[in-house]
Amino acid sequence: MRGYGERDRDQPVTVNRANRHRGEVEAVIDGERRILCLTLGALAELETAFGAESLGDLAARFSTGRLKSADLIRILACGLRGGGNRVSDADVAEMAVEGGVAGAAGVVGELLTVTFQTGGAAGVSAGAGAETTASP
Repeated sequence: MRGYGERDRDQPVTVNRANRHRGEVEAVIDGERRILCLTLGALAELETAFGAESLGDLAARFSTGRLKSADLIRILACGLRGGGNRVSDADVAEMAVEGGVAGAAGVVGELLTVTFQTGGAAGVSAGAGAETTASP
């Protein structure tokens, strides 16, 4: 995994508004409004990280709502990178998400929901990740 220097980390990518039709969500992380998006590259990274054989397997894993804190870090990091933020997983582990752990779980749940409901992942069930927001 490629790391990024402090200079890159201090320059978050912010845009006017997240576009849910593109699978984007907004979150306040380290005091900055940031855009997260699970691009195809980010999804491929998650498939590898979680040992999923397909997007359907990945969605099924996430739909259980049982995510570890390390899972939250990995998903947030992939979403941030997909949104154009230059951060490593280690950088994200050091960041503060507005709302704490419950806030991070909510962002991940929203990100997974918009990713798998917007048609960006053909053949994946529409409810993937919806249960994540229910459990902090």
